[in-house]
This record gives sequence, structure tokens and C-alpha cells, in this order.
Amino acid sequence: MGNLEQYLNDDSLHDIDHLVKMAVLHFQFESIHPFYDGNGRTGRILNILYLVLKGLLDIPVLYLSRFITHNKADYYQYLQAVRDTGAWEPWLLYMLTGVEETARESIVLIREMRELMQNTRERIRTYKFYSQDLLNNLFRHPYTRIEFLQQELNVSRPTAASYLNQLAKDGILIKHKQVTSHYYVNQPLFELLSRL
Repeated sequence: MGNLEQYLNDDSLHDIDHLVKMAVLHFQFESIHPFYDGNGRTGRILNILYLVLKGLLDIPVLYLSRFITHNKADYYQYLQAVRDTGAWEPWLLYMLTGVEETARESIVLIREMRELMQNTRERIRTYKFYSQDLLNNLFRHPYTRIEFLQQELNVSRPTAASYLNQLAKDGILIKHKQVTSHYYVNQPLFELLSRL
């Protein structure tokens, strides 16, 4: 672990591209296998945090887990080949392909989310209670609750409930009851995010 930490933090040890270094770090972490459970998830999170640390991502939006889980057999084969024979090139190409494919998919997803947000803006712009804060709330997560809207818009509970119920009545949100409260689903956003 000490070696991994030193390699992670000291760029003078190797003058290599940060994407390549991320793949090497991932291999190191997975080979150390420091936890009883959750090493894969933790290793994938470390990938993204490393890219943020090195300025290749502004925020951690590159969801490499999907690529790795969809190509799990290759993942384990290449990982083991590095351990057994030092076959770094296939491993590095696999990880770089994962970054490339995931980045392309993320760009498409973000464009679709922006388009959906714009379409929703056009649909609700005529409401007296329309605001950018309301729109942001509807797209911050695939669902919202009266309490969330109340807090973010600084309105009373009955006012927030009225807004959400109107949006549900007009088919912009889908209202669900959960025990004693309600939540309101932005179904088109939920469907976009479900592709991940």
C-alpha cells in the first residue's frame, strides 16, 4: 500500500500519461486487494478520483463501472495476464478503451439530459410558479419530494405540494405514495439514467 500511495502522489517516479498511470494504479490496488469486500467498487472510484485529482475531469462523472462489469471476463483475463506474464499492453489498452467508450457514452447522455431539460423548461415555462430553481430541482435527481422543493425554493409545504401536484397532474412528473409521504419521479430523466 505504501508503494501504491507513493506512486499515486509522486509524478516524478514515472513520466507517463495520467490515463496510463490510472490503469497501473488500478492494477496495483486490485492486486493488493486490501479489503475483505468492495475492492472492485473502491478501485473504480479511485480511478475517477485520480482523474479529478489530475485535472482530467472537473467532476467525477466518468462511470467506468459499467464498462468493466459489461466486459468482466476480459477485465479479469487482462488483470491476471499482467500478474502471470507481465502482459501490460492488453491491460492498458483495455482500460484506455474503457475510458474512451465511457467518455463517449457520457457525452451522449449529457446532451440528451440537456435536451430533456430544455424541453421540460419549455413545457413548464408558462406556469406562474416556474423558476430556474424549480427546473434545477427536477433534474438534480430523478425524483423529488415536497420537502426538497420546500427547502430549495424557500416556500411553504402546501405551496411546494401544490407545485408538485400540478406538475404530476400535467404529466411532467409521476406521483408515487410511499407510506405516509409522496415522491415525484421525473420519468424521462429516470429512463435516461437507467441506461447506465
